[in-house]
Amino acid sequence: MAFRGRNAQSGIGVGEHTKNTFTELQRKKVHRYVVFKIDEKKKEVVVEKTGGPSESYDDFLASLPENDCRYAVYDYDYVTSENCQKSKIFFVAWSPSVSRIRSKMLYATSKDSLRRELEGIHYEIQATDSSEVDLETLQDRAK
Repeated sequence: MAFRGRNAQSGIGVGEHTKNTFTELQRKKVHRYVVFKIDEKKKEVVVEKTGGPSESYDDFLASLPENDCRYAVYDYDYVTSENCQKSKIFFVAWSPSVSRIRSKMLYATSKDSLRRELEGIHYEIQATDSSEVDLETLQDRAK
């Protein structure tokens, strides 16, 4: 099975379901966030969890494992100083310092191919613990 966007370094591809789920978040606002993981047996990035539109940022943070790497996208809604409703999509490369080195390397070498497939991301955050991806970080970046 061939995947468009297969990463030459890691051999990890991005499946259609992954891209379609991102599109649902981006265009249809079906999801507040999507958490992706690498399925080493399938050799592709797959959807691990989605959060509904009513879920909070705390729900998003709780969905990131404490000891393993993940990718995630979060649709951040905010109101500007001119009182306009805006939305920005954040890509999070989650790599806790306690995760396995092999996992960190696999996620690091596969990140760019996933990012290329997910068009429309406004900001990227690389985080090793929750303090690096707190809500204040998103608020500062979105301004």
